[in-house]
Amino acid sequence: MKILRTRAASVSRQGLCTALLVASLTAAVGVSPPHNTAGADDSSPRPSDPQGKPHGVPNLALPDLAPKKPGNAGKPGGGTGGDSPDGNTGIPKTALAAYQNAARLAATQLPGCHIPWELIAGIGRVESVHAGGYGLRSDGSTEKPIRGPRLTGGQFAEIRDTDKGRWDGDTEYDRAVGPTQFIPSTWEMSGADGNGDGIKDPNNIFDAALGTAHYLCANNRDLNSSADLDKAVLSYNQSREYVNAVLAWMRTYQSGNVGTVPDNTPTTPHNPSGDTPGTRPTTPSPGTTPGGGSTTTPPSNKPSPGKQTPTPQKPSPKPKPDPQKPDPQKPTPKPEPKPDPTKPSPAPVARLERIGAAEWETTAGETFAEPARVRALDKAGKPVAGTRIRFEIIGKTGARFLGNTTKVTVPTAKDGKAAAPRVLAGDQAGQFTLRITVEGKDLAPVDINATVKAAPAHADKIVRVGNKRLEAKPNSAFADKVVIQASNGGKAMPGIGMTATVAATDGESTVKSGPYFKDKDGKHVRAVDLGKTGENGQLELPELFADDKPGAYTLRIVSTDGQVLILHVTVLAAETTQQQSTTPPATPSGTPKA
Repeated sequence: MKILRTRAASVSRQGLCTALLVASLTAAVGVSPPHNTAGADDSSPRPSDPQGKPHGVPNLALPDLAPKKPGNAGKPGGGTGGDSPDGNTGIPKTALAAYQNAARLAATQLPGCHIPWELIAGIGRVESVHAGGYGLRSDGSTEKPIRGPRLTGGQFAEIRDTDKGRWDGDTEYDRAVGPTQFIPSTWEMSGADGNGDGIKDPNNIFDAALGTAHYLCANNRDLNSSADLDKAVLSYNQSREYVNAVLAWMRTYQSGNVGTVPDNTPTTPHNPSGDTPGTRPTTPSPGTTPGGGSTTTPPSNKPSPGKQTPTPQKPSPKPKPDPQKPDPQKPTPKPEPKPDPTKPSPAPVARLERIGAAEWETTAGETFAEPARVRALDKAGKPVAGTRIRFEIIGKTGARFLGNTTKVTVPTAKDGKAAAPRVLAGDQAGQFTLRITVEGKDLAPVDINATVKAAPAHADKIVRVGNKRLEAKPNSAFADKVVIQASNGGKAMPGIGMTATVAATDGESTVKSGPYFKDKDGKHVRAVDLGKTGENGQLELPELFADDKPGAYTLRIVSTDGQVLILHVTVLAAETTQQQSTTPPATPSGTPKA
């Protein structure tokens, strides 16, 4: 495949190439071409978004759209002629598997996003050429680390260390890492486990691909929408050239003719930092573009024709710089953007105002009734739009925002309001703090103190321990104790409350005679509160007595969560005749027997 070698060369053709791609593929893929909205407030990443800041040198070479020569079909870079995009892109097989796996997982985790694997592949192509030249292994790791330049300011953004060097090996400044070049602090919010090993590693292409899907799908984006698609890619790198390159590669892959190559196939490495992979980059020399293309022509040192031995020549006097012409030895500074006089600059945010209930409380495993919301206000109390608000859960109850994250950033709307996703309480009872701050501003935070109550005990079954008949004679106590066992899924459940009521044989109707319990004062009662089951899930009923009314009765046991147990109870009939004595009467004393 023919690829443009330098960024300088590729940029000069991007307008034509992108136009051809959009024209030829828009109808086929079903996504409208994105509008050029780089300056729009709703699509441009906010200045405080670390991922959108300049953090490396992406490879902006576009797919080769040159007309193919007849007879080249079937060869790398060949085609059937015309302006069809080159589909033999040679994605390494492990990279392709990672992109497709990420799209499958995202379809389940983020069904409203509709992210195609080809978009993730477009990010991977532009950021690291699918980890080419770094020794991509079949498990998704690379032999050499993929690290961007140190973000010390100047040519790139200044981002001081946020991960203590865990991912980028630098404890002073951050560096973008991995096949899709995540800033460590961004990875903390969007990181994902794409290969199911329990680790979220931005240096593994399976994890990086799924993390890229999570990042692009943020803020409830639907990537079937051309506007949301444009916002998503622009949030990754605040450059229209970058957006054009990613979408051009995405649509090339969507053309359907994607070839793969073995992971160890030699390729020309694209190094995000422009240095040898794994080394600390140095400051670029004046006169070079970020991609490495020279902007100046070096002076010739060849000898004059006809001479056998070169004679040292005196250097020509250095011409005085023309103040009207730019110095070719110095990079041309980018002009500072001029403020639009028709658009008044918004006043800076001065404080956050909490919206909603004063107290947050729910039970373990439940979702809090309302989301966390605030309004950003300036000094005059007017709402400030476009302010990035960070919501963070601090505590160890297991509480999470819907989406399984503890941190989320949301921009304020035109009314200055921002709302986080709903919070799901964890399984542990306790308290946590939801802290709300303004990114990039040292303003007083808004804290929401939340309480997670223990979930009430629940039993799905109550039974009697033992099976002896419950029988007693009139006016006596029942000999056998009654013990009840509560369980859930076969597991003993402590803390289950119960009541017991003496009833008729139907188990429902109350009675005024028959078996009874005694209250603390010794009075006869036929309904008692049994308390709660112990650690073994059992409780013992108080002693049960029979009165003088024989017959059949029931004990109705009801748990606090609605389980019902009916026990049959019998008061035996009393004996009505006395056994007569068969002993003859005594003979009077002194009287002889006949």
